[in-house]
Amino acid sequence: MHRAIRHLKTSDKVLATLIEKVGPYRIEFRDPTFETLVRSIVFQQLSGKVARVIYDRLKQAVADDMTPDGILKLRPEKMRRLGLSRQKTAYIRDLARKTAKGHIVFETLAGLPDEEVIAQLTAVKGIGVWTAHMFLIFALRRHNVLPTGDLGIRTAIQKLYGLAELPKPLEIEELARPWHPYCTVACWYLWRSLENATDE
Repeated sequence: MHRAIRHLKTSDKVLATLIEKVGPYRIEFRDPTFETLVRSIVFQQLSGKVARVIYDRLKQAVADDMTPDGILKLRPEKMRRLGLSRQKTAYIRDLARKTAKGHIVFETLAGLPDEEVIAQLTAVKGIGVWTAHMFLIFALRRHNVLPTGDLGIRTAIQKLYGLAELPKPLEIEELARPWHPYCTVACWYLWRSLENATDE
């Protein structure tokens, strides 16, 4: 990781300043499993506190058997009573069905290139490119993922680089050219910059 930090500091002065301010790179990973992706769906567009309550209810409902079979044994009405929206219930069940049928084999994802992982995951209802990017970063531990659709990344770039408006995906890709092959590391620091914003 020292090589990544050194590369980013020498290739981008703005990032160099941010890295010095934030300190060591301490990303937290999750296992690249079915359960991790279910959790991602539950957490979509919810505050962390609310999402954790709903997710804990779901785990209790499946008796910690967070597998495709465990999910599919639950009736949709039961999932709705746990606090899941109708859409998220459908998304999680679609993921369970596709995994049970072998359309997604989580054990093999680590050996696939980013584009194939994204293609497989986004074939599931409710899983978009953003969720696939988060899975690549936090579960598969890929070092060079650039989630151009992430609001946090866009907001951090606008602020740090003094842009008048939120940057569009193509603008981010252009700005991030010097970050390759360590875009994930750069993004982690960008997310941290938002946490530290109130300290300035």
